[in-house]
Amino acid sequence: MRVIVVGGGIGGLTAALTLTRAGLDVEVFEQAPELHEVGAGIQISPNATRILYRLGLSEALERIGVRPLTFEFIRWDDGRVLMQSPLGDECVRLFGAPYYHFHRADLLAVLAAAVPSKLIHLGHRCVGVAERHDRVEASFQDGSIVEADAIIGADGIHSAVRSAILGPESPRFSGNVAYRGLVPAARLAHLGMEPKSNLWIGPNRHFVHYFVGAGRYVNWVGVVPDEWRVESWTAKGEIADALAKFAGWHRQVREIIAAADITNRWALYDRDSLDTWVVGRVALLGDAAHAMLPFMAQGAVQSVEDAAVLAKCLGAVDTGGVPAALRRYEAIRKPRASQCQLGSRNNAAMFHMPDGEEQRRRDANLSSALSGLGSRSWLYAHDVEAAMETTRQGQKGEPK
Repeated sequence: MRVIVVGGGIGGLTAALTLTRAGLDVEVFEQAPELHEVGAGIQISPNATRILYRLGLSEALERIGVRPLTFEFIRWDDGRVLMQSPLGDECVRLFGAPYYHFHRADLLAVLAAAVPSKLIHLGHRCVGVAERHDRVEASFQDGSIVEADAIIGADGIHSAVRSAILGPESPRFSGNVAYRGLVPAARLAHLGMEPKSNLWIGPNRHFVHYFVGAGRYVNWVGVVPDEWRVESWTAKGEIADALAKFAGWHRQVREIIAAADITNRWALYDRDSLDTWVVGRVALLGDAAHAMLPFMAQGAVQSVEDAAVLAKCLGAVDTGGVPAALRRYEAIRKPRASQCQLGSRNNAAMFHMPDGEEQRRRDANLSSALSGLGSRSWLYAHDVEAAMETTRQGQKGEPK
C-alpha cells in the first residue's frame, strides 16, 4: 500500500514512522524548503511518549528533553502555589512513560532523523487532491502529480488537503494573543527555579514557563486578550509590550520576560470540531483535523495519537479496504480529539477568571484538590495502540 503524507511537521513525520513500521510504502511531501519547526517549547505527555518510545526514540528523547518534577498552578500577584501535581517519576510509575518538555526544533530533528531522507520531499506545496477510481492523487504547485492508495493531510490549521476535500473555511479567533520568548537558563539562575511546569493564572491572562533544550533554556509564553489577529509564529513583538501586559504581576514573571532578547507574538486560533476528517481515500491528521488552543498542551500529542491509530487501521487492510480503514480511524480518534479541543477552550475561561468571588472559589477548589494525577488518567493513561489491540482480540474471539 502506498501512502502520501502531506506535511512534514511533528504529526506528519510521526505518521511516516508509524505507517512505515506497519509495512506501508510512505512518502512525505513538505511545502517548506527545509524541515524546521518554529516556536520554542512543547510539552509531550505520557499518552504520546509511550508511542514515541515504541518507535525506538527513547534515548534520543531523553537526551534532548527535560522531565518536569511537578505541574503547578500559581497565583499571579503573590506567587502562592494553588495546586501542585507530581510529574517526574510519579508519571512513569502511574502511566509507564514520562512527561517531557522539549524545544520544538529538537523534537522535529529527532523525528526527521528516524525517517529515511529519501522518503521526504521538500519544496512541494500541495494545491489539490483528486480520487481516480481506486487511487487518489496529490497535485503540487510545481506541476507534479503523485498517485497513491491514500493521502493523509497533516498540513496544519490552514490545511490545503482539508480545503480540497471539505471546501474553504476559516479558523476561529480566540480573542487571545500569545507572546513567547526563550531565555538562556544561566540568565535566570538567581531565581533558583526547579524544572517544573509552571502556570501562573490571573485576571484575563496567564503565563507559562518551563525548561527546554536539555535544561539550557527557559521557554515562556504569556497569553493576553487582544484584537491583533496575525497568525504567525515568527511575527516580532516587543519586550516592553509584553512587560506592560503583565504589569503588576509577580516579580518572577516580569524578570523572566525581561531576560529575553526578543519576543514573538501570535494570535491564537482553533477550529470547531469538523463533521468529518475523511473523504474516500483522503484523511486529515493533527491540526488539519482538530486544531486546538494550547491550553491543555495536547495539540502535538493528539497528532501522535492520530498517527498510531492510523497505522493500525491501514496496516490491517489491503488497498481495497482503505476507505473503510480511514473511516475506522476517524471513528476511533474523533471523540477523544474533540474532547481535547473543547477542554482547551474551556481552560481559557478558567485560567483567565477575574479576581472576585468566583475566582476565590476556583482557588479554593484548586487548593483542596487532590494533588495526585488521578484526574488526568483519562488523558495520560490511555494507550491508543493497546486499546485497539484489545478490541481486535475481542473481535477475533467473537462467535462466528
